[in-house]
Amino acid sequence: MSAKFSSTTADYLEWNEAMNLIRKLYADEKYTISLYIACSVFFGLRASDTLKLRWEDLLGKDEFQLIEKKTKKQRDIRINSQLKKHIADCYNKIKPASLNDFTFISQKGTVYSLQRMNVILKDLKKQYNLKIKNFSTHSLRKAFGREIFTRSGSNAELSLVKLSQLFNHSNPAVTRRYLGIAKEELMETYDMLSF
Repeated sequence: MSAKFSSTTADYLEWNEAMNLIRKLYADEKYTISLYIACSVFFGLRASDTLKLRWEDLLGKDEFQLIEKKTKKQRDIRINSQLKKHIADCYNKIKPASLNDFTFISQKGTVYSLQRMNVILKDLKKQYNLKIKNFSTHSLRKAFGREIFTRSGSNAELSLVKLSQLFNHSNPAVTRRYLGIAKEELMETYDMLSF
C-alpha cells in the first residue's frame, strides 16, 4: 500500500513474467491466485469486475458478458483456449461446491477484497522476486493492454483504438497515457542520437 495521502501509479507486469508467475503459483498449489492473475491479464478487467466473476461465467465458456462496476457499460469477453484449460484445471483442484459460487474465494470463505488482493500481490512480488516497481491489481490490467499493444507491431495505432474501446477510455490518447506509451516513446528519442 502507498503511504497515506500519497499516490502511486501501477506499473505493468511484463507478459512473460506474468505467465511464469501463473505457472509457478499453480505448481505451488495456489490455484485461486494463479487463476485470478490469469483472468486479470487475459481479460483486461478492473479488479472489482474480476473479483465478482462466478464459476458459471468461466467454466466451459467461449465468452461471457458483464456490466462493468465503474462505467456501468456492458463488456463482452472472449476466453481463449489456453485460458479455458487453466480455468478447468483450477476448477478441478479447487472443487467449489457450486458453479454459482464466486471464483475468487479466500480461505475465510469470502470473496477477496481489492485491498486484500493488493496485499497478496505485494507479497508475491517479494516471494517470487518479480521485476516490477509498483505492483497492484491494476498492474494486471495494464499487462493486458501492453501485451496487446506490443504484439500489434505495425498496427499499433489500430490496437490503441481497440484498447480504448475495451477499456472504455474516451479516446486512444487516454489509452496511450494509461499504458505509459507516450513517455516511453519520447524517452527513446534521446537514444536516437550518437556520438
